[in-house]
Amino acid sequence: MITEENKSSLTAVVTGGGSGIGEAVALALAEAGPAVAILGRDAAKLDAVAAKHANITGHACDIADRGKLEATLADIGRVDIVVSCAGVNIAERSMEAVSAESWDFLMEVNATGAFDVMRCVMPGMRERKSGLVVNVCSLSAKRPGPLGGVAYNASKYAMAGLGLTAGEEDKENGIRVSTVYPGEVETPILDKRPKPVSKEHRARILQPSDVAAAVMLIATLPPRAHIPELVIKPTTQTYV
Repeated sequence: MITEENKSSLTAVVTGGGSGIGEAVALALAEAGPAVAILGRDAAKLDAVAAKHANITGHACDIADRGKLEATLADIGRVDIVVSCAGVNIAERSMEAVSAESWDFLMEVNATGAFDVMRCVMPGMRERKSGLVVNVCSLSAKRPGPLGGVAYNASKYAMAGLGLTAGEEDKENGIRVSTVYPGEVETPILDKRPKPVSKEHRARILQPSDVAAAVMLIATLPPRAHIPELVIKPTTQTYV
């Protein structure tokens, strides 16, 4: 998708762009050449990221607010690349403890948010017969367990199913949809863990730049090449 010839004419949208993986992806994309619009709930965080690169602009928007999201994406206009990084979790993660409100919240952000972004940008991609969607999911959608929690895991399974199905449906329209499954990453979402995460553990796991590198691998492939799924995990994390 991103080449020396077209890099300055492309526009990318990154949700969850105010911190963590979203910030790292936005900076990597901007450095590669495209204009990058970052979406997130905290305008101050978005401004701080945008100040790091001239190609980045911040757009305060809660992707769980469907009307605001639609209006924001309409203002941005043409979107060639979208990377959905917005993700949340809660501290009360077991089936016994999770509330109906928390379930709805995780589904709205982690699954429905990604759906709404795709629903808004893919019609234009179909018209142009070109587009790239990267959904940054979670290893919890491949290897679910108590660590992620029942609601988070379910929301990430939904996100994975969304991407795989849409990619199959629109492959003849020149749209590639990729799902990236990171394992443990040093991001603010770790602060929602039921038990505090040590500095030593944070240093051993993936850093946001590692996931951004995986996204850039996908984003720089030619249109003939498609990676439907990509798993990236810390070397020391189990995957069996």
